[in-house]
Amino acid sequence: MFTSFSTALSALDAMSTAIDVVGNNLANLNTPGFKDSTTYFRDLVTESLGAGLGETQVGFGTGTPMTIRHFTQGAIQSSTGVLDAAIAGDGFFVVDNAQGNQLYTRAGSFQVDSSGTLRTNTGEAVQGWTTMDGTTGKVDTNMVISNIVVPVGGVKQPAATSNMTLDFNLNSAATADATSDHSETIKVYDTLGSSHTLTVNFEKTGANQWSYSVTMPGEDLAGGTAGTPTAISGASGTLTFGTDGQLTSPANGSPIPIAITGLADGASDMSMNWNPYNAAGAGRITQFGQPSAPEASSQDGSPASQLTRVGLANGGQLLAQYSDGTQVVVGQVAMANIRNPESLIAVGNNNYQASALTATPAIGVPNTGGRGDIQGGSIESSTVDIAQEFTNLIVLQRGYQANSRVVTTADTLSQETINLIH
Repeated sequence: MFTSFSTALSALDAMSTAIDVVGNNLANLNTPGFKDSTTYFRDLVTESLGAGLGETQVGFGTGTPMTIRHFTQGAIQSSTGVLDAAIAGDGFFVVDNAQGNQLYTRAGSFQVDSSGTLRTNTGEAVQGWTTMDGTTGKVDTNMVISNIVVPVGGVKQPAATSNMTLDFNLNSAATADATSDHSETIKVYDTLGSSHTLTVNFEKTGANQWSYSVTMPGEDLAGGTAGTPTAISGASGTLTFGTDGQLTSPANGSPIPIAITGLADGASDMSMNWNPYNAAGAGRITQFGQPSAPEASSQDGSPASQLTRVGLANGGQLLAQYSDGTQVVVGQVAMANIRNPESLIAVGNNNYQASALTATPAIGVPNTGGRGDIQGGSIESSTVDIAQEFTNLIVLQRGYQANSRVVTTADTLSQETINLIH
């Protein structure tokens, strides 16, 4: 009878632990990336009474319960934070704390500190890659992961125009004289980021033939006359069309060179290629019986521009957006895949650290090697089910009350036994 005291007390202690777990789950109902824990009870060794072999067995109660964290997928919700990210699938973000210890988290509420380091909202440094491959121009993900440092308040270096295209139609019904004159303009950039407007002039010279010449404002050239267009030496020639209105000369694969020397702003001489064909080999310039009119133009130069913001895109790429509208990939967030995440130890701030039982984390690019994908502008919600937790709470409360009744009953019986002696 007296073992019932320790048996019931072990149950009370186990129920208290389980209620603590439920309380922690409910407390983190709105914690991003939080994973709920479940309590598992286990009985203690039993005692055989009498001479029989296990005919009468009395247990000694329940042991300290086990808690297992379930790393199931939480609901992904859209967020207004440009650096917020959620993991869809398996895996963890890799972060370093102030002591340099590597931790893992599912919470993707990131921000940039004053030095440009990408951090969690509790201060851990997010790990990934920022070194650019000189050959491909992309982030080199073959290197060891390190703190992600993004440009803060930087200026993007200007890029001089080296290629340009013009898409338009020339009127095949035009008369071969000055009345057929047509011009197209395009803005290009030099090595200092200054813009220059080129004007390409066309005039029909015969059946299926048009002459062209390129001019630019005189004030843009050293020795030029302000307000007077200056012809660019060597940037002139003839366009020839077939009877179907398609461009035949210059031939595909022979871009028209445009060289500009002696710029007034002191920039380097410009050397550009004007390609009248697209990647499929079709002419960008046509000659049909419609009015001469432009369709599109493009060039690959850009002016110097200020950094306006840094955002995290799908796939974990960090994009720097500049005032000229261009976006540049400046980093890649790393992810870790852990085969047995239940063995991780929670250390607070939504972070986990590896235990002695944890398999070696496989760190790499998202959406590879069993790792999930990263969705930018999103946050993963907590996996706590409030209805299930309240159900558990009621069951545990009833269990606690029942075992406390065992204690009071055993106490009453022990008093009766003592009274027999007197």
